[in-house]
Amino acid sequence: MPSPLSADRPAAQPPRRGTVDALISQTRRLRGDVDAVRRGTSADGADAEGRWQRALYELTLHQLSDVDDHLAQLRDGLDAPAGDADESGAPAGPVAARPGVSLLSRVGSAEWNLLTDEASWSGELYAILGRDPAAPALTLDELPSLVLEEDRPRLTAMVTDCLIDARRIDGEFRIPLPDDMVRTVHMMGEPVLDDDGNTASMWAVLRDVSELRRSQRAVSETRDSLERRRHIARAEHRIAVELQEAVLPPWRGALRLPQRGPQTLDVAARYLPCSTTELIGGDWYDALELPGGESLLSVGDLTGHGVTVTSGMATLIGAVRGLAMAGTEPGQLMACLNQLLDATGQPALGSAVCCRYRPATRTLVWAQAGHPAPLLFRDGTGRVLPTPDGVLLGATSGAVYGQDEVTLRPGDVLLLHTDGLVPRGDTAAVQRLLDLAPRFAEAETSRDGVRAVVEEFGEGEREDDACVLVATVLP
Repeated sequence: MPSPLSADRPAAQPPRRGTVDALISQTRRLRGDVDAVRRGTSADGADAEGRWQRALYELTLHQLSDVDDHLAQLRDGLDAPAGDADESGAPAGPVAARPGVSLLSRVGSAEWNLLTDEASWSGELYAILGRDPAAPALTLDELPSLVLEEDRPRLTAMVTDCLIDARRIDGEFRIPLPDDMVRTVHMMGEPVLDDDGNTASMWAVLRDVSELRRSQRAVSETRDSLERRRHIARAEHRIAVELQEAVLPPWRGALRLPQRGPQTLDVAARYLPCSTTELIGGDWYDALELPGGESLLSVGDLTGHGVTVTSGMATLIGAVRGLAMAGTEPGQLMACLNQLLDATGQPALGSAVCCRYRPATRTLVWAQAGHPAPLLFRDGTGRVLPTPDGVLLGATSGAVYGQDEVTLRPGDVLLLHTDGLVPRGDTAAVQRLLDLAPRFAEAETSRDGVRAVVEEFGEGEREDDACVLVATVLP
């Protein structure tokens, strides 16, 4: 559209066609690079952060596509004679229409002559504002009638500032469409002054930015969702840690059992957190003095991570302690735990090993539920105890669990662990544990035994939580 004199600068010289072509090539290369990165990371969009990143990629691609088409409009309009009209009869403006490019319908232009009160619109502007191309262009006084009521004062203020104070227009307003949709229009313009410095007309470029604003809202919403999820995750982690610390045995380091009367076991244990996530898992260990001088040793793992799993772990530990204190044998104790998980409202799977040591006869009675068997170290060698029958807790209703019994000697070392340390069935890793037998033979305390295990398997190199418990039979 003609714009002979801007309010604050003379009309710029049009760029040469080769310069615009170079900009188009650069834009398209950049868009291709961004799209390649987007495709390479699209598989990671299942979580909130992935969705946020995907939305940013889409927004960037959308903006680059707009830049590409706008530059193409500029290039194709360089050779168009001033004053050319489009098929609707409205002035074509500085940009000529290009058939086949749908984005062109999202950018239009207009000029309002204040001396004659005439308005000239490009054909694209009619489409943007939802007007019949055969209808006359609206004057500045009539233009607010197209806009949502709450946006009319904003549009009026922009036009007033432009005409009276010679300020540039740069703002947005929304237009209701017949299909109950709302279109967001970005308007940029400035006054055109006559030779005496008075405002003779106002010109503007109007752009449909509805898709862009939807993309930006999607980015904002996914970012907010990500922040909420992060906040919830931090809160859940704090609660899970506090709950775990409250439930796991209060003793740290070493423990002698029983605490009253002749001591028969030296016990040490360690909880080893996962190194790949901050979420707290369901691994646990326990050692408890039972009536009559007997002792309970147990470790277990409830599948999953987070507050719910930690809460379930607390329930299992409480059940183990209560059943053991009531004299329930390990095999029956496992059956009760299985029934407990089967009856919970939230299905879960767990594994556990439970040992009852009777110092009067130095016998260890134990049972397991889908869990790695204890390891027994004696006289510088180690072996895996024969495993009685037992399926995962919560896997099937009415499961029956066997139990086994082994006689221990003074100096024997018993090692219990969860599969976060050594997965069940990993014979190579089990052999690494058995190869620690000489170090157990030299260890003066069970704490030294735990330290040997941690040094061998690393304290911060696990993909899952783990617990290790070492018990030495005292003379």
